[in-house]
Amino acid sequence: MHKSQYLGEEKIPKLLLRFSIPTIAGMLVNAIYNVVDRIFIGNSVGSLGIAGITIGFPIMLITMAFAMLVGLGATSLISIKLGERNEKEAELILGNGIVLLILVSVLISGVGLLFLDPLLKLFGASEEVLPYAREYIQIILLGTVFMSTGFGMSNFIRAEGKPVISMYTMLIGAILNIILNPIFIFGFGWGIKGAALATVLSRTVSTVWVVYYFLSARSYLKIQVKNFNLQMPYVWKILAIGSAPFAMQLSNSLLNVIMNKRLSDYGGDVAVAGIGVIMSVAVLMLMPVIGINQGAQPIIGYNYGAGQFKRVKDTLKLAIGAATLIVCVGFVIIQLFPQQIIYLFNREDQALLQFGTHALRIFLLFLPVIGFQIVGANYFQAVGKPRQAMFLSLSRQVLVLIPLILILPNFYGLDGILYAAPVSDLTSAILTGVFLYMEIKNLNEKTKANLQPCSEGI
Repeated sequence: MHKSQYLGEEKIPKLLLRFSIPTIAGMLVNAIYNVVDRIFIGNSVGSLGIAGITIGFPIMLITMAFAMLVGLGATSLISIKLGERNEKEAELILGNGIVLLILVSVLISGVGLLFLDPLLKLFGASEEVLPYAREYIQIILLGTVFMSTGFGMSNFIRAEGKPVISMYTMLIGAILNIILNPIFIFGFGWGIKGAALATVLSRTVSTVWVVYYFLSARSYLKIQVKNFNLQMPYVWKILAIGSAPFAMQLSNSLLNVIMNKRLSDYGGDVAVAGIGVIMSVAVLMLMPVIGINQGAQPIIGYNYGAGQFKRVKDTLKLAIGAATLIVCVGFVIIQLFPQQIIYLFNREDQALLQFGTHALRIFLLFLPVIGFQIVGANYFQAVGKPRQAMFLSLSRQVLVLIPLILILPNFYGLDGILYAAPVSDLTSAILTGVFLYMEIKNLNEKTKANLQPCSEGI
């Protein structure tokens, strides 16, 4: 019996804990090192350094979007194939996924480096911020192939049913980054360049680790050269299922571009830096939710493929409950201690402290509903329904938030940008609730249909 079959047999709470806790730990460490990056840069380079990273962040989101397109798309498909007991196809998808990750990363890196300055100016870089953004993003783009490949392949490990090993992949890079950051930034005096080098080097080590795993005897799915030959039917399936997180990340990049330009227009570089700090805090709060999300994905995908729809529903409900609890705790911390949180990133810039304290409370006003929305949207990706997943993922960043950012500042100035976020969070959560209600009804009908033959035989 293949080890992944316990996904269809063990109790759901035990499974979700087993898969989520390692992922949450890895995600939290990754989030912490992103926060630490900005804390170190804010206290060494200053608010212009934070603004430089914030301006360049959309480019990083684009590279991550393509890594998600392939990595998460292949992961969902591998989970479903393992649930169907089709290991041969799962291995073929693994090989195709690795090749796609490398090809896409090289392409994105080349295009980004070729048009870097025009892109940064388009994304809202002022003359003061441009040198910082350029210095940071150049190095990040040079290391994209290692960062994206490692990210995608760590998800393949989870699809095998080995979340702890997947966690090691994230922890190795994150801990190394946290160690290297102060050495490179303060010890060697490399400033923002040091932060970028620490990120690339640590992610490269993670990638070496995950490749070693798949070449070792510990992995169930094996890397085989024959599977590197791209099979277009599988390529299209990977891209179709991965299109939802891809669209979400791509739209997130577009959102950041538009927001940075509007912030620059209405609040200058201080507002851009302030939102950069707030985004770091938001990521730290949401990483445990994403960990639960990723922990639930192989459980939902396996049981959906195996036709065990009650287990699918139980996993979904438990994941939503856990995610909601986490974001509610985060909400309380943010509302009670906003000034102390901003103070961590810069102790001298009073303008940044004043704006950040005010903006943090407003921007994350509806944080308690975001956990439900993220888990609900991810459910549709886990069961291979990319259109629904894409629509719900885009509902926060494109359908509601971007129009509000473009419209509200015309009437309410800088506060209009801040209030656009909570309105979007609430609206997308309501939409997700409607879609999930219909989906649960569908699962109930499938469950009854599966039990019907048994009832007739009694």
